[in-house]
Amino acid sequence: MILVTGGTGLVGSHLLFALAESGDEKIRATYRTLESQERVHALFKWKTAQRPEIVEDLFDKIEWIQATVNDIPALTEAFENIVEVYHCAALISFNPKDFESLQKINVEGTANIVNLSIKNKIRKLCYVSSVAALGDSKKQITEDTHWEANKENSVYSISKFASEMEVWRGTQEGLDVVIVNPGVILGEGFYSQGSGVFFRKLSKGLKYIVPGSSGFVDVVDVVEAMVLLMKHSITNERYILVGHNIKFSTLFEKIAVALKSTVPLKKIKIWQLELAWRLDWFAGIFGNKRRLFRSTARSAYAQVSYDSSKLKQDLNFTYTPLNDTIQRISKHFNSQ
Repeated sequence: MILVTGGTGLVGSHLLFALAESGDEKIRATYRTLESQERVHALFKWKTAQRPEIVEDLFDKIEWIQATVNDIPALTEAFENIVEVYHCAALISFNPKDFESLQKINVEGTANIVNLSIKNKIRKLCYVSSVAALGDSKKQITEDTHWEANKENSVYSISKFASEMEVWRGTQEGLDVVIVNPGVILGEGFYSQGSGVFFRKLSKGLKYIVPGSSGFVDVVDVVEAMVLLMKHSITNERYILVGHNIKFSTLFEKIAVALKSTVPLKKIKIWQLELAWRLDWFAGIFGNKRRLFRSTARSAYAQVSYDSSKLKQDLNFTYTPLNDTIQRISKHFNSQ
């Protein structure tokens, strides 16, 4: 049986569909609320729109267990008869006030998953990390780019790097693992967080573009890579998952066109971003909700590029064309 933690998140929900559709193994997934389960069901319904008669059969293949990564009794139950684990559960936040929560969920939670995997003699663990756990470089960032502790690191980056240390610790205790480091993940079903916010804001006529660039990847590609790596004999390796290194302005233009919305043209300057996060910090002192942090402001103008050739070489992997990804997600967004 396969266990998927964080089964109601962006990666987890798409992974559950891929696993259910393949029909190879029994599946168990963790969830936190019934509402989040309903979002997964809605995604299954969308993905089977051309075959509506199979949606319930696919969804019923999942055995759900209500558990968090820090709930040891519930996790112990979840691990019964499990042979493979996909650890997708994580907290994503760049707010320094969430540092303790990030440590508790991402680091301690991952340690719990690793420990139970070792105890239950799991065949293999796939951990969903992030490019945030990799180091910085003026050249293309690779799997070997060394992460360094400094004040520029976001609290999220710190937590994902520490989480990876727990996974690598598991390899020293005999656990076989693979780690994937996705860039910004593009996928349908979640428009109030992550890259989904791009679609929501651009649909309303976002006016501004930022000068930075980053690495982007289709959630379908993330899932496919994870499944292939788990089936392969490869162990104790990490893989960057980035299909496209492009500017945010290029991405925003493509999304706006797909949504038939106004293409943003006004460029935000670096000094404006630096001023904006400082003003936001000041407003936060008086109880206003923080919306922009130093790390997110600087990522908005950073010129970052990732080398994903390792996955292409080892698995002959091909990424989905960006236009296809955006058209698919836009179609889903408009259907909502």
